[in-house]
Amino acid sequence: MAEKLTKIEIITRPSKFEALKQELAKIEVSGITVTNALGCGLQKGFTENYRGVKREINMIERIKVEIVVCKVPVQSVVDAARKVCNTGQTGDGKIFVYEIANAIKIRTGDEGCAALQND
Repeated sequence: MAEKLTKIEIITRPSKFEALKQELAKIEVSGITVTNALGCGLQKGFTENYRGVKREINMIERIKVEIVVCKVPVQSVVDAARKVCNTGQTGDGKIFVYEIANAIKIRTGDEGCAALQND
C-alpha cells in the first residue's frame, strides 16, 4: 500500500512565521509554501483614522503556510503549529488538514512520497 500524503494549511499571524519555520525545521519538515493573505474572523477588524478620515479595516494580514507530508507525522506538525502560534487571543488562526490523492514532481515525474523527497 502506498504511503499516505497529507496537506496541512496553517493560517496565522505574520509575526509568528519565523518561530513556526524554525519549529517545523526541528521536526524535519523539508518543504513549505508561504502566501501572504488577508482575512477576517471573530475579531471583526478595527477603525483607524487616516488623514482625519475614519476607515473601517475589516481584513487583517495573515500568512498561509502550506505543507505536504508523508513521513513526518501529521500530529507533530499540528502540535508544533499550535505551540508556536497560540497566544490565547482571538485571531491566532486555524489549521486545516486534507488528504492528498497524489503528488507529482514535475522535473522527474516521481509520484507520491517520492515526489516530496529532495534529490
